[in-house]
Amino acid sequence: MQLTGTPFFILTIVLFLGSIAVAVLQWGKAAGRRPVVETGRRRGRGRSSGPGPLRFAGYLGMILFCQATAVTLVFVMVNNSTLIYDSWGDLLGVSNHVRAVPPPPADKGLAVAPGRAKVIQSFTPMDGNPVPKDVRTTDLKGQLSGVDGEVLVWTPPQYDDPAYKDKTFPVVELLAGYPGSSSTWFGSLFVSKQLAPLMSSGKVAPFILVSPRVNLLGKQDTGCADVPGKANADTWLSRDVPQMLVDNFRVDPSADRWALAGFSAGAYCAVKLAIEHPNRYRAAISMSGYNSPDGEDSSVTAHDPHLKEIYNPLYMLAHAATPPNVALYVTGTRGDGLEDAEALQKAAKAPTTVTPIESFGQHLTSTWKPMIPAAFTWLTGIIPVQH
Repeated sequence: MQLTGTPFFILTIVLFLGSIAVAVLQWGKAAGRRPVVETGRRRGRGRSSGPGPLRFAGYLGMILFCQATAVTLVFVMVNNSTLIYDSWGDLLGVSNHVRAVPPPPADKGLAVAPGRAKVIQSFTPMDGNPVPKDVRTTDLKGQLSGVDGEVLVWTPPQYDDPAYKDKTFPVVELLAGYPGSSSTWFGSLFVSKQLAPLMSSGKVAPFILVSPRVNLLGKQDTGCADVPGKANADTWLSRDVPQMLVDNFRVDPSADRWALAGFSAGAYCAVKLAIEHPNRYRAAISMSGYNSPDGEDSSVTAHDPHLKEIYNPLYMLAHAATPPNVALYVTGTRGDGLEDAEALQKAAKAPTTVTPIESFGQHLTSTWKPMIPAAFTWLTGIIPVQH
Protein backbone atom coordinates (compact mmCIF):
# COMPACT_ATOMS: atom_id res chain seq x y z
CA MET A 1 0.00 0.00 0.00
CA GLN A 2 1.31 3.43 -0.94
CA LEU A 3 2.12 6.05 1.69
CA THR A 4 0.24 8.69 -0.26
CA GLY A 5 -3.35 8.75 -1.35
CA THR A 6 -6.69 7.83 0.14
CA PRO A 7 -6.42 4.09 1.08
CA PHE A 8 -3.56 4.36 3.58
CA PHE A 9 -4.89 7.68 4.91
CA ILE A 10 -8.26 6.05 5.67
CA LEU A 11 -6.48 3.12 7.32
CA THR A 12 -4.57 5.47 9.66
CA ILE A 13 -7.82 7.24 10.60
CA VAL A 14 -9.50 3.92 11.36
CA LEU A 15 -6.57 2.75 13.48
CA PHE A 16 -6.45 6.03 15.41
CA LEU A 17 -10.20 6.06 16.14
CA GLY A 18 -10.06 2.36 16.97
CA SER A 19 -7.23 2.90 19.46
CA ILE A 20 -9.21 5.65 21.18
CA ALA A 21 -12.33 3.47 21.35
CA VAL A 22 -10.43 0.51 22.82
CA ALA A 23 -8.69 2.78 25.33
CA VAL A 24 -12.01 4.28 26.49
CA LEU A 25 -13.51 0.81 26.80
CA GLN A 26 -10.54 -0.45 28.77
CA TRP A 27 -10.54 2.48 31.18
CA GLY A 28 -14.32 2.28 31.52
CA LYS A 29 -14.10 -1.34 32.65
CA ALA A 30 -11.35 -0.44 35.08
CA ALA A 31 -13.43 2.38 36.60
CA GLY A 32 -16.46 0.10 37.03
CA ARG A 33 -14.52 -2.68 38.64
CA ARG A 34 -15.11 -2.85 42.42
CA PRO A 35 -12.02 -2.99 44.64
CA VAL A 36 -11.30 -6.23 46.35
CA VAL A 37 -11.56 -5.83 50.15
CA GLU A 38 -9.85 -8.12 52.62
CA THR A 39 -10.98 -8.09 56.25
CA GLY A 40 -8.40 -8.67 58.91
CA ARG A 41 -9.75 -10.82 61.78
CA ARG A 42 -7.57 -9.27 64.43
CA ARG A 43 -7.45 -5.61 63.40
CA GLY A 44 -10.80 -5.42 61.50
CA ARG A 45 -9.43 -3.11 58.82
CA GLY A 46 -10.09 -3.32 55.01
CA ARG A 47 -7.37 -3.25 52.29
CA SER A 48 -8.05 -2.75 48.56
CA SER A 49 -5.71 -4.23 45.97
CA GLY A 50 -4.53 -2.01 43.05
CA PRO A 51 -4.03 -3.13 39.45
CA GLY A 52 -1.62 -5.96 38.95
CA PRO A 53 1.51 -5.85 36.75
CA LEU A 54 -0.26 -7.35 33.74
CA ARG A 55 -3.13 -4.89 33.94
CA PHE A 56 -0.69 -1.98 34.29
CA ALA A 57 1.25 -3.22 31.26
CA GLY A 58 -2.01 -3.33 29.32
CA TYR A 59 -2.78 0.29 30.23
CA LEU A 60 0.72 1.40 29.20
CA GLY A 61 0.55 -0.53 25.94
CA MET A 62 -2.78 1.06 25.07
CA ILE A 63 -1.43 4.56 25.76
CA LEU A 64 1.58 3.89 23.53
CA PHE A 65 -0.66 2.48 20.81
CA CYS A 66 -2.86 5.59 20.90
CA GLN A 67 0.20 7.81 20.62
CA ALA A 68 1.65 5.74 17.76
CA THR A 69 -1.56 5.89 15.73
CA ALA A 70 -1.86 9.64 16.37
CA VAL A 71 1.72 10.29 15.23
CA THR A 72 1.21 8.07 12.17
CA LEU A 73 -1.97 9.93 11.24
CA VAL A 74 -0.25 13.32 11.51
CA PHE A 75 2.72 12.04 9.48
CA VAL A 76 0.46 10.74 6.72
CA MET A 77 -1.47 14.04 6.62
CA VAL A 78 1.78 16.02 6.29
CA ASN A 79 3.24 13.58 3.75
CA ASN A 80 0.06 13.69 1.65
CA SER A 81 0.47 17.47 1.58
CA THR A 82 4.19 17.60 0.78
CA LEU A 83 4.60 14.22 -1.01
CA ILE A 84 8.12 13.80 0.33
CA TYR A 85 7.78 10.02 0.37
CA ASP A 86 5.48 8.01 -1.91
CA SER A 87 6.66 4.51 -1.00
CA TRP A 88 7.76 2.55 2.05
CA GLY A 89 11.14 1.97 0.41
CA ASP A 90 11.78 5.71 0.18
CA LEU A 91 10.65 6.28 3.76
CA LEU A 92 12.82 3.51 5.19
CA GLY A 93 15.78 4.39 2.96
CA VAL A 94 15.95 0.93 1.37
CA SER A 95 14.78 1.95 -2.09
CA ASN A 96 17.51 1.42 -4.70
CA HIS A 97 16.83 2.26 -8.33
CA VAL A 98 20.32 1.66 -9.66
CA ARG A 99 20.42 -1.54 -11.70
CA ALA A 100 23.99 -1.06 -12.91
CA VAL A 101 26.62 1.67 -13.21
CA PRO A 102 28.08 1.29 -16.72
CA PRO A 103 30.46 3.90 -18.14
CA PRO A 104 28.17 6.26 -20.08
CA PRO A 105 28.84 6.15 -23.85
CA ALA A 106 29.72 9.23 -25.88
CA ASP A 107 26.93 11.75 -26.13
CA LYS A 108 25.59 11.84 -29.70
CA GLY A 109 22.61 14.05 -29.00
CA LEU A 110 18.88 13.40 -28.83
CA ALA A 111 18.23 13.00 -32.54
CA VAL A 112 17.26 9.47 -33.52
CA ALA A 113 20.37 7.79 -34.86
CA PRO A 114 20.05 5.36 -37.81
CA GLY A 115 19.46 1.85 -36.57
CA ARG A 116 18.71 2.85 -32.98
CA ALA A 117 15.53 1.37 -31.58
CA LYS A 118 13.20 3.93 -30.06
CA VAL A 119 12.42 3.78 -26.34
CA ILE A 120 8.65 3.28 -26.61
CA GLN A 121 6.85 3.44 -23.27
CA SER A 122 3.29 2.81 -22.10
CA PHE A 123 1.76 5.46 -19.85
CA THR A 124 -1.03 5.21 -17.29
CA PRO A 125 -2.91 7.91 -15.35
CA MET A 126 -1.77 8.49 -11.79
CA ASP A 127 -3.94 6.59 -9.34
CA GLY A 128 -4.41 6.73 -5.59
CA ASN A 129 -2.63 9.97 -4.68
CA PRO A 130 -3.15 13.76 -4.94
CA VAL A 131 -1.55 14.02 -8.38
CA PRO A 132 -4.13 15.09 -11.02
CA LYS A 133 -5.41 12.33 -13.29
CA ASP A 134 -4.20 14.11 -16.43
CA VAL A 135 -0.65 13.40 -15.28
CA ARG A 136 0.60 10.11 -16.68
CA THR A 137 3.35 7.86 -15.39
CA THR A 138 5.66 5.23 -16.81
CA ASP A 139 8.44 3.04 -15.46
CA LEU A 140 11.57 3.71 -17.46
CA LYS A 141 14.63 1.48 -17.63
CA GLY A 142 17.52 3.77 -18.44
CA GLN A 143 19.49 2.20 -21.29
CA LEU A 144 22.55 4.40 -20.83
CA SER A 145 22.50 5.07 -17.08
CA GLY A 146 21.50 1.72 -15.61
CA VAL A 147 18.85 3.54 -13.56
CA ASP A 148 15.24 2.36 -13.31
CA GLY A 149 12.55 4.74 -12.10
CA GLU A 150 9.16 6.28 -12.62
CA VAL A 151 8.72 9.33 -14.84
CA LEU A 152 5.64 11.55 -14.66
CA VAL A 153 4.55 13.46 -17.78
CA TRP A 154 1.94 16.16 -18.33
CA THR A 155 1.09 17.64 -21.70
CA PRO A 156 -0.26 21.20 -22.10
CA PRO A 157 -3.80 22.04 -23.28
CA GLN A 158 -2.57 22.68 -26.83
CA TYR A 159 -1.00 19.24 -27.21
CA ASP A 160 -4.25 17.47 -28.18
CA ASP A 161 -5.67 20.46 -30.07
CA PRO A 162 -6.00 19.54 -33.78
CA ALA A 163 -4.57 22.97 -34.65
CA TYR A 164 -1.27 21.86 -33.07
CA LYS A 165 -1.12 18.33 -34.48
CA ASP A 166 1.99 19.15 -36.50
CA LYS A 167 3.67 21.24 -33.80
CA THR A 168 6.50 20.21 -31.50
CA PHE A 169 6.59 21.40 -27.90
CA PRO A 170 9.23 22.65 -25.46
CA VAL A 171 9.99 20.62 -22.35
CA VAL A 172 10.76 21.42 -18.70
CA GLU A 173 12.23 18.73 -16.46
CA LEU A 174 10.98 19.17 -12.89
CA LEU A 175 13.38 18.01 -10.16
CA ALA A 176 12.32 17.39 -6.58
CA GLY A 177 14.45 17.98 -3.49
CA TYR A 178 15.98 15.33 -1.25
CA PRO A 179 14.20 13.48 0.13
CA GLY A 180 11.45 13.98 -2.38
CA SER A 181 9.28 12.19 -4.88
CA SER A 182 8.47 12.71 -8.53
CA SER A 183 4.87 13.47 -7.46
CA THR A 184 5.69 16.60 -5.44
CA TRP A 185 5.62 19.06 -8.34
CA PHE A 186 2.15 17.94 -9.43
CA GLY A 187 0.50 16.91 -6.15
CA SER A 188 1.91 19.51 -3.75
CA LEU A 189 3.11 22.47 -5.83
CA PHE A 190 0.26 21.92 -8.32
CA VAL A 191 2.42 23.08 -11.20
CA SER A 192 0.08 21.83 -13.95
CA LYS A 193 -3.07 23.25 -12.33
CA GLN A 194 -1.39 26.64 -11.97
CA LEU A 195 0.10 26.76 -15.45
CA ALA A 196 -2.71 25.26 -17.57
CA PRO A 197 -4.84 28.45 -17.63
CA LEU A 198 -1.74 30.59 -18.25
CA MET A 199 -0.81 28.35 -21.17
CA SER A 200 -4.33 28.51 -22.56
CA SER A 201 -4.24 32.31 -22.45
CA GLY A 202 -0.80 32.48 -24.06
CA LYS A 203 0.91 34.06 -21.05
CA VAL A 204 3.08 30.96 -20.58
CA ALA A 205 4.51 28.78 -23.35
CA PRO A 206 2.88 25.33 -23.69
CA PHE A 207 5.62 23.33 -22.02
CA ILE A 208 5.48 19.58 -21.64
CA LEU A 209 6.27 18.98 -17.97
CA VAL A 210 8.21 15.87 -16.98
CA SER A 211 9.13 14.86 -13.44
CA PRO A 212 11.59 11.95 -13.23
CA ARG A 213 12.65 10.14 -10.08
CA VAL A 214 15.68 11.81 -8.48
CA ASN A 215 15.91 9.78 -5.25
CA LEU A 216 17.88 6.79 -6.52
CA LEU A 217 19.97 5.50 -3.60
CA GLY A 218 17.67 5.46 -0.59
CA LYS A 219 19.58 7.23 2.17
CA GLN A 220 22.06 8.96 -0.16
CA ASP A 221 21.57 11.92 -2.46
CA THR A 222 23.32 11.45 -5.81
CA GLY A 223 23.83 15.18 -6.36
CA CYS A 224 22.51 14.50 -9.88
CA ALA A 225 26.01 13.43 -10.86
CA ASP A 226 27.60 10.42 -12.52
CA VAL A 227 29.58 8.85 -9.67
CA PRO A 228 31.49 5.66 -10.61
CA GLY A 229 30.32 2.69 -8.60
CA LYS A 230 27.35 4.63 -7.20
CA ALA A 231 24.94 5.88 -9.86
CA ASN A 232 24.77 7.56 -13.25
CA ALA A 233 22.24 10.13 -12.06
CA ASP A 234 23.39 12.79 -14.53
CA THR A 235 23.05 10.40 -17.48
CA TRP A 236 19.62 9.32 -16.25
CA LEU A 237 18.32 12.90 -16.05
CA SER A 238 20.09 14.51 -19.00
CA ARG A 239 20.05 11.65 -21.52
CA ASP A 240 17.76 8.69 -20.73
CA VAL A 241 14.74 10.75 -19.68
CA PRO A 242 15.02 13.31 -22.53
CA GLN A 243 15.51 10.55 -25.10
CA MET A 244 12.36 8.84 -23.86
CA LEU A 245 10.44 12.12 -24.28
CA VAL A 246 11.74 12.54 -27.85
CA ASP A 247 10.73 8.95 -28.69
CA ASN A 248 7.21 9.18 -27.26
CA PHE A 249 6.01 12.78 -27.62
CA ARG A 250 6.08 15.62 -30.12
CA VAL A 251 8.96 17.49 -28.55
CA ASP A 252 11.63 19.71 -30.05
CA PRO A 253 15.00 18.01 -29.43
CA SER A 254 17.04 21.21 -29.75
CA ALA A 255 18.60 22.63 -26.58
CA ASP A 256 16.88 25.98 -27.15
CA ARG A 257 13.54 24.33 -26.30
CA TRP A 258 14.54 22.51 -23.10
CA ALA A 259 14.76 23.75 -19.50
CA LEU A 260 14.97 22.50 -15.92
CA ALA A 261 13.29 23.58 -12.71
CA GLY A 262 13.93 22.45 -9.15
CA PHE A 263 13.54 23.27 -5.50
CA SER A 264 16.03 22.69 -2.66
CA ALA A 265 18.40 19.88 -3.75
CA GLY A 266 16.51 19.79 -7.04
CA ALA A 267 17.29 23.49 -7.50
CA TYR A 268 21.00 22.75 -7.17
CA CYS A 269 20.59 19.96 -9.72
CA ALA A 270 18.75 22.21 -12.18
CA VAL A 271 21.55 24.81 -12.17
CA LYS A 272 24.31 22.19 -12.26
CA LEU A 273 22.82 20.28 -15.18
CA ALA A 274 22.07 23.43 -17.18
CA ILE A 275 25.63 24.74 -16.82
CA GLU A 276 27.13 21.31 -17.47
CA HIS A 277 24.98 20.55 -20.53
CA PRO A 278 24.32 23.69 -22.57
CA ASN A 279 23.94 21.30 -25.51
CA ARG A 280 20.85 19.93 -23.72
CA TYR A 281 19.26 22.86 -21.89
CA ARG A 282 18.71 26.56 -22.49
CA ALA A 283 17.51 27.61 -19.03
CA ALA A 284 16.99 26.58 -15.41
CA ILE A 285 14.73 27.71 -12.56
CA SER A 286 16.19 27.30 -9.07
CA MET A 287 14.13 27.79 -5.91
CA SER A 288 16.02 27.82 -2.59
CA GLY A 289 19.03 26.00 -3.95
CA TYR A 290 22.74 26.14 -3.13
CA ASN A 291 26.10 26.05 -4.91
CA SER A 292 28.31 23.73 -2.85
CA PRO A 293 27.20 20.07 -2.94
CA ASP A 294 27.46 19.97 0.86
CA GLY A 295 24.28 22.01 0.93
CA GLU A 296 22.82 18.51 1.22
CA ASP A 297 24.66 16.57 3.94
CA SER A 298 23.82 13.16 2.48
CA SER A 299 25.09 13.98 -1.01
CA VAL A 300 27.69 11.49 -2.25
CA THR A 301 29.52 14.30 -4.07
CA ALA A 302 29.75 16.38 -0.89
CA HIS A 303 31.98 13.76 0.76
CA ASP A 304 34.48 13.55 -2.09
CA PRO A 305 36.79 16.61 -2.15
CA HIS A 306 37.31 16.43 -5.91
CA LEU A 307 33.64 15.96 -6.79
CA LYS A 308 32.65 18.62 -4.26
CA GLU A 309 34.87 21.10 -6.09
CA ILE A 310 34.07 20.30 -9.72
CA TYR A 311 30.31 20.02 -9.19
CA ASN A 312 29.98 23.45 -7.62
CA PRO A 313 28.21 25.70 -10.19
CA LEU A 314 30.54 28.58 -9.28
CA TYR A 315 33.56 26.43 -10.12
CA MET A 316 31.86 25.18 -13.26
CA LEU A 317 31.22 28.72 -14.52
CA ALA A 318 34.76 29.85 -13.73
CA HIS A 319 36.38 26.86 -15.46
CA ALA A 320 34.10 26.47 -18.46
CA ALA A 321 36.05 26.50 -21.72
CA THR A 322 33.30 28.70 -23.12
CA PRO A 323 30.65 30.46 -21.02
CA PRO A 324 27.50 28.34 -21.42
CA ASN A 325 24.57 29.85 -23.30
CA VAL A 326 22.10 29.31 -20.46
CA ALA A 327 19.76 31.58 -18.52
CA LEU A 328 19.31 30.99 -14.78
CA TYR A 329 16.41 32.22 -12.63
CA VAL A 330 17.64 31.72 -9.06
CA THR A 331 15.50 32.48 -6.01
CA GLY A 332 16.21 32.34 -2.30
CA THR A 333 15.88 34.08 1.02
CA ARG A 334 18.72 35.64 2.98
CA GLY A 335 20.62 32.69 4.39
CA ASP A 336 18.81 30.22 2.16
CA GLY A 337 19.94 30.58 -1.43
CA LEU A 338 19.95 34.29 -2.17
CA GLU A 339 23.66 34.78 -1.47
CA ASP A 340 24.43 31.79 -3.70
CA ALA A 341 22.28 33.33 -6.44
CA GLU A 342 24.14 36.64 -6.20
CA ALA A 343 27.49 34.80 -6.33
CA LEU A 344 26.40 33.08 -9.55
CA GLN A 345 25.41 36.42 -11.04
CA LYS A 346 28.84 37.89 -10.27
CA ALA A 347 30.61 34.87 -11.78
CA ALA A 348 28.53 34.73 -14.96
CA LYS A 349 29.98 35.91 -18.27
CA ALA A 350 28.02 36.45 -21.47
CA PRO A 351 26.15 34.66 -22.87
CA THR A 352 25.37 33.18 -19.41
CA THR A 353 22.73 35.23 -17.57
CA VAL A 354 21.64 34.94 -13.95
CA THR A 355 18.51 36.57 -12.53
CA PRO A 356 18.56 36.52 -8.69
CA ILE A 357 15.15 36.86 -7.03
CA GLU A 358 14.76 37.43 -3.30
CA SER A 359 11.98 35.32 -1.85
CA PHE A 360 10.38 35.30 1.57
CA GLY A 361 9.28 32.32 3.60
CA GLN A 362 10.58 29.08 4.99
CA HIS A 363 12.22 26.20 3.14
CA LEU A 364 8.84 24.67 2.31
CA THR A 365 6.63 23.83 -0.65
CA SER A 366 4.20 26.49 0.60
CA THR A 367 6.91 29.08 -0.18
CA TRP A 368 7.72 27.72 -3.65
CA LYS A 369 4.18 27.03 -4.85
CA PRO A 370 3.13 30.69 -5.39
CA MET A 371 6.44 31.43 -7.16
CA ILE A 372 5.66 29.12 -10.08
CA PRO A 373 3.61 31.51 -12.29
CA ALA A 374 6.27 34.24 -12.20
CA ALA A 375 9.10 31.77 -12.79
CA PHE A 376 7.43 30.22 -15.84
CA THR A 377 6.46 33.62 -17.18
CA TRP A 378 10.18 34.48 -17.07
CA LEU A 379 10.98 31.15 -18.75
CA THR A 380 8.53 31.97 -21.56
CA GLY A 381 10.66 35.03 -22.27
CA ILE A 382 13.65 32.71 -22.75
CA ILE A 383 11.78 29.91 -24.55
CA PRO A 384 8.86 31.74 -26.20
CA VAL A 385 5.66 30.40 -27.70
CA GLN A 386 6.17 29.24 -31.28
CA HIS A 387 3.45 30.18 -33.75
